[in-house]
Amino acid sequence: MPNTQSAIKQVRVNARKSMRNKSVRSLLKSNIIKAEKLIFSGELKEAEEAVVTATSSLDKAVGKGIIVANSAARRKARLVKKLNQARLQKTAK
Repeated sequence: MPNTQSAIKQVRVNARKSMRNKSVRSLLKSNIIKAEKLIFSGELKEAEEAVVTATSSLDKAVGKGIIVANSAARRKARLVKKLNQARLQKTAK
């Protein structure tokens, strides 16, 4: 148990921040999974919109300091790569 007043306050602050971060991370994961499902299902119009939404939520999470910028860039690149591969497969058919 924390003994000092500042340590007790820091525990409360950390709890509040982790609750906020958890909700943002959950939304982030949901947006990415939704985009990937649309990409793999072949619905490219909806997938493009979902990728834009996921990219936006990644950028917002970086702005809030919840995830690292390089991690967001990597995730965005992977999403766009999957979308581009799906486009190529659709045009090849």
